[in-house]
Amino acid sequence: MMARPRPLAVMGNFSDPNTLLSAVRAVREAGYTDFDVYTPYPVHGLEQAMGLRRSKLPYISFAGGALGLTTALLLQWWTGAVDYPLNIGGKPFFAWEFSVPVDFELTVLFTAFATVFGFLALCRLPRWYSDYQHDAGFRAATDDTFVLSIHATDPQFQLERAQELLRSLGAEDVRLVEA
Repeated sequence: MMARPRPLAVMGNFSDPNTLLSAVRAVREAGYTDFDVYTPYPVHGLEQAMGLRRSKLPYISFAGGALGLTTALLLQWWTGAVDYPLNIGGKPFFAWEFSVPVDFELTVLFTAFATVFGFLALCRLPRWYSDYQHDAGFRAATDDTFVLSIHATDPQFQLERAQELLRSLGAEDVRLVEA
């Protein structure tokens, strides 16, 4: 016995980014909270229209840089003043002025690693499969089409209501995507 396909989302394709922005604002004002937008290039103002919060990535990057600087200073202090102190020309065992190049390099290195791995974690990447990858309208978002999807997991999701809303907002191709 075959399992009945379950609805995943209602998708609508748009050809104009300004129409898309208006549609996203209207979908949000209609009370939908579980929706997403797929675009071939960044659209200015889309995050605000969707009501997305600011990214946590700058904080992750800063923490990586602070960890890099701390690691550099502790490593140089430990090796120069504690583990293997050498008296060279009466200089102190540890002076921060001489450690600036290493401090800079480790700060940049740790910041870069934290940014890359933080970005991948926040975006939940890599994803090897998408439920929408077989939908031709969704694939068009990599070329020249803007796709707005209202997910079936949204508490207010009703198939006919979502389809009619997208049509009324100017979507050119409104369809149900099933798993």
